[in-house]
Amino acid sequence: MLRVGFTKLHIPLRSWPNGTVKHFSGSAPGKPSSLIISSEIGLHQRTHSSLTRSRFISSAATKEVVSSEQLGVTEPRVHSDIPIANADERKVSILWSPQRWSRFHHIWLRDHCRCPDCFHPITKQRLVNTFEIPADIKPIHVQGSTDGLEVVWPGTSTESHSSVYPWTWLQANTYDPALQTTPSRKVLWGSKIEKSPPSVTYTEVMDDKGVYKWLTNVENFGFCFVSGVPATPEATEELCERISFTRETQYGKFWEFTADLSKGDTAYTTMALGAHTDTTYFTDPCGLQLFHLLSHTEGSGGATLLVDGFYVAALMKELHPKFHDLLSRVPIPAHAAGEPSALYTPSPPAMYPPLRYHPSSKELVQVRWNNDDRSVMSHLPPDEVEEWYQAIKIWNEMLTKPDSEYWVQLSPGTVLTVDNHRVLHGRSAFDGKRRVCGAYIGTDEYRSKLAVLKEKFDGADDNSQNKAGRPEDSRSIWNFNL
Repeated sequence: MLRVGFTKLHIPLRSWPNGTVKHFSGSAPGKPSSLIISSEIGLHQRTHSSLTRSRFISSAATKEVVSSEQLGVTEPRVHSDIPIANADERKVSILWSPQRWSRFHHIWLRDHCRCPDCFHPITKQRLVNTFEIPADIKPIHVQGSTDGLEVVWPGTSTESHSSVYPWTWLQANTYDPALQTTPSRKVLWGSKIEKSPPSVTYTEVMDDKGVYKWLTNVENFGFCFVSGVPATPEATEELCERISFTRETQYGKFWEFTADLSKGDTAYTTMALGAHTDTTYFTDPCGLQLFHLLSHTEGSGGATLLVDGFYVAALMKELHPKFHDLLSRVPIPAHAAGEPSALYTPSPPAMYPPLRYHPSSKELVQVRWNNDDRSVMSHLPPDEVEEWYQAIKIWNEMLTKPDSEYWVQLSPGTVLTVDNHRVLHGRSAFDGKRRVCGAYIGTDEYRSKLAVLKEKFDGADDNSQNKAGRPEDSRSIWNFNL
């Protein structure tokens, strides 16, 4: 039995798109073990004789046990704490332990040299001319050291070229065999999330560490509340900008609206709205959406609905795999045409399915669903028309099950942040005067802010020792995101 978020599901582990799903308490994540490598610039300036063996190297990817002879190793150093490196005609083999190894092509290693001549230490951009690297390049010398894999390449007639690759960096980027995917930290949830929804305070997010907690909650849960926010548009906009600049759309850069149909969208009415994601008619749908109910007088209703699209997709994959396949394969066209001055459709018009999976990791990365904005389905193969309608009917039934829906009555002072690529939102009908403000933030801007804060607070750069030879505000050339 796999416990997912706050709901127990009898689902085999094999059914999940990215391995095991873990819990996350909603607080800032624990700091992982530090990775230890040397200063990247000094690394390339040391001679072989100055290197010592002193550091234990952790395990990398695993594969079938192979003999030392297959790796080109003639005298294995069983008790050495430095991996064994050997080169053949095409690849460098690294034996991490008797049963763990990796291989790297010579051309790949030469292309990824990060000495100052090949990789700019400030701009973090490539300087090496990839297209001039000989296809049959072979190293002159390969050696393991405490700092990493040391390789000497042929250069000019009078001078060779040296590269050093930290062990931790090689482990993080091993591709032969491919490194096992790190289990996702996303928490899938249903209606029981109401018992302990992720939240932070306005005071907390005035500090970067609080913003990190906020965005980590969004990353893991798909949404997060911010409480104690002054109930004004100005304070709400300033809160949005704690993440990044806001994204301008046909609704403006920062919007404030009532049910006056001032824009050609049902959001500007008192009608109920079913669970949906926004801007499905954009080629790049908005990443985050922030809502703040500023006031609601002379009436009632207007409860907010949240549904974890990843949770429902996982259920559908297990219970209805054939229909799940249709939703992950058949694209749906969409449009926004309520404004005479604008007509939005994605480009190409019908290319994006409701469920988008990563092509290599097979992890679900986006839910894109708004039946109200769906355009004509004229591209369906004739033999799939009826099955497709059955698939979206089941999808809708699963989205609207009480176990999937989390209803909450927002109040002034609480801002809701939603990952528009994962969590669907909606509302119940209402009457009275309701005033709401908010904004969109692009996915790239949100992910960039989170990456920088991870680097700052969670050791996501690469390791602490690697900071020794560079300014405090400088990013390592061995950062795992580069």
